Amino acid sequence: MLCKINPRSSLSRFSFIILLVCVCPDNTSLSVLVDTKVVLACPPVSLENVLIIRWDINLRGKPSCSRAYRRDNNETSERNCTDERISWESRPDLNPALQIGPVATTHEGYYRCEVAAQEGNFGLGYHLQVSVPPEVTLFRGSNGSIVCRAAAGKPAAQISWTPPGDCHTVEQQLGNGAVTVQSTCQWEDGQVSNVSCSVSHVTGNKSLSLELKPDAQQLRHPGAPKLKIFIYSSHPCSLSLEKRKTHVFKPPFSNIHF
Repeated sequence: MLCKINPRSSLSRFSFIILLVCVCPDNTSLSVLVDTKVVLACPPVSLENVLIIRWDINLRGKPSCSRAYRRDNNETSERNCTDERISWESRPDLNPALQIGPVATTHEGYYRCEVAAQEGNFGLGYHLQVSVPPEVTLFRGSNGSIVCRAAAGKPAAQISWTPPGDCHTVEQQLGNGAVTVQSTCQWEDGQVSNVSCSVSHVTGNKSLSLELKPDAQQLRHPGAPKLKIFIYSSHPCSLSLEKRKTHVFKPPFSNIHF
């Protein structure tokens, strides 16, 4: 924004104009994946006109840290900065961007770059949030239930089932924004042979499937093993093969094993 002021001085016969460059503070929210690298840029100001560049870093539960660069004597300084994973991306006289890597959940906080230049003061801030993918598992629970668990995700994941069943979902807060979500489902006996659990998360989606154990009704099918019993007559004259009788039995119960 350009601000013009045209005051008239009683001590001067000339009018003059004062030009001021007014820059409003700018902030943005940024979400990054854990164990990746992120680069935070300063406001786009020509480095030839820069006087001082300073990064102010405020992490949760830690004292504020600052990194500064003075162009007049080409010197850098820092205060209360102990995390070696936070540093200048390169030489600040060439690029004053800040680098964080690998990113951890402890790096969540507010980062701000302040630039003092001949044109005025400029600022750009970042509210940094770190996303963590959940660990997804699918297993059998008690009483014939199936359990889908998305553990330690940040933020919380969402769970859906195919086909839909009689489900109950609970969340466990682990601190620092991490959440474990667990969904337990049941289906009517013999109605479903395969189920799928789909987990939706900002870091990516995942789907797992599980084949349910067939019940007794499913074992009674035409392809079941056949039991052949040969019955022979006890009369000596009827021992020829042409006289033998063959009876074929199909096992009617699932507890008969072959």
